[in-house]
Amino acid sequence: MSVLHEYYELTKPRIVALLVFCAVIGMFLAVPGPGLLLPPWRALILGTLGIWLASSSAAAFNQLIDRRIDKVMVRTLHRPLATGTLTSRQAFAFALGLGIASMIVLAAWVNTLTAVLTFIGLIGYALIYTAFLKRASPQNIVIGGLAGAVPPILGWTAVTGALHPYALQLCLIIFVWTPPHFWALAIFRRDDYSRAEIPMLPVTHGVVFTRWHILFYTILLTLVTLLPALTGMSGWIYLIGTLALDLVFLWYAIRLLNPPDELYAMKVFKYSIWYLMLLFAFLLVDHWLVLPLADRI
Repeated sequence: MSVLHEYYELTKPRIVALLVFCAVIGMFLAVPGPGLLLPPWRALILGTLGIWLASSSAAAFNQLIDRRIDKVMVRTLHRPLATGTLTSRQAFAFALGLGIASMIVLAAWVNTLTAVLTFIGLIGYALIYTAFLKRASPQNIVIGGLAGAVPPILGWTAVTGALHPYALQLCLIIFVWTPPHFWALAIFRRDDYSRAEIPMLPVTHGVVFTRWHILFYTILLTLVTLLPALTGMSGWIYLIGTLALDLVFLWYAIRLLNPPDELYAMKVFKYSIWYLMLLFAFLLVDHWLVLPLADRI
């Protein structure tokens, strides 16, 4: 593999792509609907660039801090720092450069609020979660999940320059989605986390305990995802779509209590990714096509 590809892998491109996707949806939702109205070009293009750079920087710092445990986990053995194809100095310079570039882009060409919130999210994920929470508590992914839930807020503020309760609802959805999403992976990879001495919930409290927590959080997620429809942010397309997605997620979570095989946890994990993507897609389609429920009453 080329050195450029190794730097690219340092940014966790698939994870970052999902985060940036949620941020872009936040930009479109911040524009009054219905109708195919586009966000201002500066916010859409430069805001997306700045958020992508910051997310990539956080991912690179995450791998830099986790380079020791990455070497003992099967899931992360291929990462550039674990294989030695990149040095810690190279990774630090790259992550720092991306972070500085993101702040310049957002502060100079988007707005100060988005730059500040993005910086807080970067620090929250790269340092508070990765360097401290991840190793401190089995509730690490719950507490640290807030850092990964901010992209829709960043997208919204990039367009409007202000926080809005609707943007906070989008953040809450991702925040509640994160534990069942990640704990499903942690169940399958629990031996990895045990070897790395990371106190993930299935390591500290067992698989059965974690399965029940996944179900509880999935029930909570179902309730939280109703908020956009109940508060007038979205309409019937979103409501029907999210109810269908929630029912499937609940079915997965219930079946996970007595799974057919060891691989079933990974099926839950993969579905959770599609779940979040489709939920935000329903939000966007609904925003373009229909009036909020509150406007129809």
